[in-house]
Amino acid sequence: MRHRKKGKKFNLKTGRKRSFLRNLASDLIRVGKIETTESRAKAIRPVVERLVTIAKKGTLASRRLVISRIHNQKVVKKLFEEIAPKYTERKGGYLRITKLGKPRKRDGVATSKIEFV
Repeated sequence: MRHRKKGKKFNLKTGRKRSFLRNLASDLIRVGKIETTESRAKAIRPVVERLVTIAKKGTLASRRLVISRIHNQKVVKKLFEEIAPKYTERKGGYLRITKLGKPRKRDGVATSKIEFV
C-alpha cells in the first residue's frame, strides 16, 4: 500500500527519484524554462514553488535550507538574488505549465514547457 506517499514514482527508487527531481528543479532555476514531459513538469512544480517561497524570506536559515535541498551554490545564488525578489508581492503560483502540441519523437509522450511567470 502507498499510504502517505504522494507524487509520481517515475519507476525509480526514493533516492534516485529525489536526485532526479532535484536536478530538474536546479535546471529550471538555472535556465528559467525547460521543455519536458507533462508528468515531470507537474512533479517539479511544487518542489520549485516551495523553494521560491523559502527564498523569499532571504534569511541565512532559509538559504541553508535551500542549499540542503538543491546542492548547487550557483543555482541557490541565482534563486536568492534574481528570482525570489521578483515575487515578493506574489503569494504563490510562480510557475506556468504550457502544454505543447507536439509529442516527443522517440516515444510519443506529450510534452510541455514549464517556466517562471
